[in-house]
Amino acid sequence: MAQSKNDSSADQDRAKGAVKLETLNFKVPVEFKKEFKGYAVAQGVTMLELLREGFELSKAKREP
Repeated sequence: MAQSKNDSSADQDRAKGAVKLETLNFKVPVEFKKEFKGYAVAQGVTMLELLREGFELSKAKREP
């Protein structure tokens, strides 16, 4: 059976010593997803990498 893109990314993360990945389920507007994915592609990163980076920046900004 062919490996999906997500399975391949998860395997790469595990190979780098990352912890097991779990699905994060939430819905976003279609236009947001389109813009988010397009930005990730333009920056040469995965959507997961962009989400992680944005989360780290948000945490740093909100910490006292």
